Amino acid sequence: MFDVVVIGAGPGGYVAAIRAAQLGLKTACIEKGSTLGGTCLNVGCIPSKTLLHASELYHIAQHDMQKFGVQAGNVSIDLSQMMAKKDEVVDGLTKGIAGLFKKNGIEWIRGTARFEGPDHLVVDDGQTVQRIEGKHTIIATGSSPIELPFLKFDEKTIVSSTGALSFAEVPAHLVVIGGGVIGLELGSVWLRLGAQVTVVEFLDRVAPGLDDDLSRELLKTLKRQGMKFHLSTKATGIKASDTGVVLTAESKSGALELAADKVLVSVGRKPHTSGLGLEKAGVALDGKGRIEVDGRFKTNVPGIYAIGDVIQGPMLAHKAEEDGVACVELIAGKAGHVNYNLVPSIIYTHPEVAAVGQTESELKAAGVAINVGKFPFKANARGRCVNDDQGFIKLIADAQTDRLLGAHMIGPQVSELIQELVLAMEFGGSAEDVARTVHGHPTLFEAVKEAALDVDNRTIHI
Repeated sequence: MFDVVVIGAGPGGYVAAIRAAQLGLKTACIEKGSTLGGTCLNVGCIPSKTLLHASELYHIAQHDMQKFGVQAGNVSIDLSQMMAKKDEVVDGLTKGIAGLFKKNGIEWIRGTARFEGPDHLVVDDGQTVQRIEGKHTIIATGSSPIELPFLKFDEKTIVSSTGALSFAEVPAHLVVIGGGVIGLELGSVWLRLGAQVTVVEFLDRVAPGLDDDLSRELLKTLKRQGMKFHLSTKATGIKASDTGVVLTAESKSGALELAADKVLVSVGRKPHTSGLGLEKAGVALDGKGRIEVDGRFKTNVPGIYAIGDVIQGPMLAHKAEEDGVACVELIAGKAGHVNYNLVPSIIYTHPEVAAVGQTESELKAAGVAINVGKFPFKANARGRCVNDDQGFIKLIADAQTDRLLGAHMIGPQVSELIQELVLAMEFGGSAEDVARTVHGHPTLFEAVKEAALDVDNRTIHI
């Protein structure tokens, strides 16, 4: 009998298992894959960021190094080596989690879990079926790519994000269905490596959910890089051609056809709850197929909990990790908590995009009086030094109290810069608090300070 049984070893699941073990709970983690880490480590966050970095190095060698007097000669791509490096990174990190399981005394049970009743869990490894007993069961099975009815994944020509991480050669023309985070990131990888990339987006903007200023700036910069866009356009069908496929679509200006050798479908993800036997356990789902939980991650069935992508909230690895820690701490009688208003979102294009809190349009719609401060990286010394000065920092503060309500950034290394604002906002900080904090010079962080100063119209360097 285990104290805690976790189903799924992605970021939410493996972190929950480790925290449970740290708290002295006898813990098992069930994972059907051959490695730990789930989508994020195996076919998501980690391999995609490795390829984004590799492709950016190639772009820098081609276009930027010579500006600093570094002549690299004829730069070429060894795609097989690039993929090998990606696989090396993934292998090292997944083995690292296995090591953490061993260190913390967590039992890794390999196989597919399913409920045969509210207190009856079995695991099938393809050869044997065993019953697992636990006082508390945490469902952390993550999510999977949404497949369009007329664009079924074959992971060769019509691919999900998984297939787009492992092309054997650079596509001549990659059509991306969906202008969200995954589509823009993977589109950027292959664009830098030489592919023509066309994005088809149903809405009239890219990265919906971003602050309007960020969405517009991101679209503008990606267009400058050569990425093409068909906004307010709906993909309607596909047919084979001599060189690949032809995608048909409908826009306000009429029908269009796009010939491509690869099509990436990235229209979102859905909670992975099928095959778990939730109906036999009596676990309730909401209208979007997510597991319903209360504020303590409890389902409607005593002893069964759910975290991460299978419940409401952003489908982000770091959100799932925080869910896992909080859920286990609550099980152990501690005060686990996640502030869902301050979960940062990041897009690892170039320039990067990062945001936390509320957008300007959301606050105005709610009738909140605000002050806005902005600062461009073109006026930041470090940005100019490293020839990376696109974008800006935008901070939003309550007009009455000066409390920070939102931070929105597009520019160099904003995936790192956003953390200062997350921390400030977690402690109820004001724009003045950030403005009065000493920031080292020359650093990109100075742009954060200047944006905070601009909330009170007293920025120094513009």
